[in-house]
Amino acid sequence: RAARAAAPPAADVVSSLEAALAAPPAPSRAPTAPMVAGDGFESTPGQVAVVATAGALLATLFGAAASDAATPADAAALVAAVVAGYYAADFGTAVYHWSVDNYGSASTPIVGGQIEAFQGHHLKPWTITQRQFANNVHKIFAPSIPVTLLGLALAPLTPGWADAFGATVVGLACMSQQFHAWAHAKKSDLPPLVLAAQDAGLLISRKAHGAHHRAPFEGNYAIVSGAWNAALDAGGDASFFRTLERAVAAATGVEPRCWHDPEDYDFFPPEEVWEEEAAAVVEA
Repeated sequence: RAARAAAPPAADVVSSLEAALAAPPAPSRAPTAPMVAGDGFESTPGQVAVVATAGALLATLFGAAASDAATPADAAALVAAVVAGYYAADFGTAVYHWSVDNYGSASTPIVGGQIEAFQGHHLKPWTITQRQFANNVHKIFAPSIPVTLLGLALAPLTPGWADAFGATVVGLACMSQQFHAWAHAKKSDLPPLVLAAQDAGLLISRKAHGAHHRAPFEGNYAIVSGAWNAALDAGGDASFFRTLERAVAAATGVEPRCWHDPEDYDFFPPEEVWEEEAAAVVEA
């Protein structure tokens, strides 16, 4: 199956997104030092190249899936796969977010940088809104490249709906960090379509994600739409994540961070920068 070539070049698309999503920080959100040493907020050419490459590959995989939709039944299967992928991506981000919030450290192999960033994010969550697009998402887009290449290699052997499902899951998982950033932004800084999607429950909203940012950060982990949060957090001590945490503790002796109230986290005021955000979460 041949996928159609995309134009303009993927790097130009990413650069356009950078410009479209750029918003000057509000007076109460003056630039802050990044949580991770040596990090920055501006996108580098290397980060743009990673996101552009990964995005082009995902578009190619989805194009291959779409080219298989020769009948109404094929088209219906394709749409169903995209919807299923949307919900699967939300579930996947919940599990991954839970894991990096609660286990490991900066020295953990392969994902140590992401663990450090996610855990540090609880201390200064507003900094995510100061990142340019590629800077914010490149760490998630990068590992998608070999996964998508594998999907493309298998595409001649797999049905179109399977390719569409895979491309949707991976693509939304990669974009979840941007959805996450939008969930921390002021409404006045959001593009109208993003705000509408949040209000419709299609993307994680400021109110829904604000519920996660309360120590000890033990729930509301999904960051695509948040559709899974209620089900995963229901049941108190018998909930999905509490059950999983007990199993991990029994098998390894390692307890999750959320079992212990962190002493150095203070999401809401007295920090002046959070006065507006706290009010917005309460009012939403």
